[in-house]
Parts: sequence; structure tokens; C-alpha cells
Amino acid sequence: MNKDTSAPARTRGRPRGNPPTRESIVSAAHALFLERGYRGTTLRAVAGAAGVDAALIAYHFGSKKGLFADVMQFQCANALAVDDVLGGDPSTLPGRLVDAVTGLWEDADFLRLTAQGEEAAAVIREYLEHELLARLVEFLGGRDATARATAVVTVLGGLIYTRYLNPLPTPAALTPAETRRVLTPVLRAALSPPRVPTATAAGRRGAGRP
Repeated sequence: MNKDTSAPARTRGRPRGNPPTRESIVSAAHALFLERGYRGTTLRAVAGAAGVDAALIAYHFGSKKGLFADVMQFQCANALAVDDVLGGDPSTLPGRLVDAVTGLWEDADFLRLTAQGEEAAAVIREYLEHELLARLVEFLGGRDATARATAVVTVLGGLIYTRYLNPLPTPAALTPAETRRVLTPVLRAALSPPRVPTATAAGRRGAGRP
């Protein structure tokens, strides 16, 4: 009986074995983006710092822009920790949301990353729209969930813009604790389900009409 002695076909896609993880590449890129900025960092330099081939970075992230987005979103995810923020006492959720944002943006390294121009702004927009907004909609539930989540993200996006990205003197002068005090009532109102008029209240309004 003849045996097939041909070599097994090579599979395409992710290399087998134990290639360096995405996390190790993100860590090396994070340090270089802080040191050299976005434009001064090359994929070749990241590959050298991570001890990998540049092709592996292209495989995982597609481009330098994709790698930078991963670096920023990784830090956003660690700091905002949506599951932790949403998983606590619902009555204190507005304050936790403000604390998560100010805690992230008061971090000196993150502020240096956000100074990388349009690339950083694009990542922040994507994170707010596709991560935070989507998770809030899921968390809130109900037919008004999208509207309420949109209101919350709008408030937080305004905080980010007026305090950090393009600071206005008054918001920028507030301490994180003062920012929390000012915005907590606004976020509480945004998170609250809309009031549905009761039949009694509607009847009283109708009774006063001619």
C-alpha cells in the first residue's frame, strides 16, 4: 500500500507556536509613542523594541494607525473599565462615570498620547461611539436606552472636549471633585427614564381646558 509522503500544506493566517502576544507589542508601542510621538514612531522601531518581525505587527494591527488606535483604546479600556463602572450601585453611577473620565484624562501619559493630533481624536470618537455608547445602551435597556445613552455620551464628550482637548478656562479650572459635583446631576437626569404622565395627571390637565 502506497503511503502519501508529501509534506503537509502550510496553513495561512496566524503563525503557529507561541508568537509574541498583542499585549507585548502594544506595550512596546505605547512607550515609543510617548517618547517619539506618532509621526516619529515607525513599525520597524516598534518591532525592534518588541523583539518581533514587523510583518507580525502588520498582521495583528494592519498599520501604524491601527496600532496607535489599539494603544489608546487599551488604555481607555483599562481606565474606564466599563464593566466595573456599570457594575456598581446604580444610584452612584453618574459620579463613577465622571470619575472614570477625569481619572483617565488626568493621567499624564494619556494626555501626551492625546496630543498626537487627529489620530488621537479619531480614536476617542470611535471609543465613545462604538464602545461606551453601545455598552450603555445594552446596560440601560428599554426603548429609550439609545436616547439616554446618547445624552450621557454627549455630556462626557463635552467634558473631554472643553476640559482636555480644547480647554475652556472655566471647565479646565475645576478640580476633578468639582467636576463631579457639577456634572453628576446632569448625568443622573440623562440616565433616568422619562416620566410617563399618569392618567390622573393627564385628566387634571384636560379638565382645565375649555
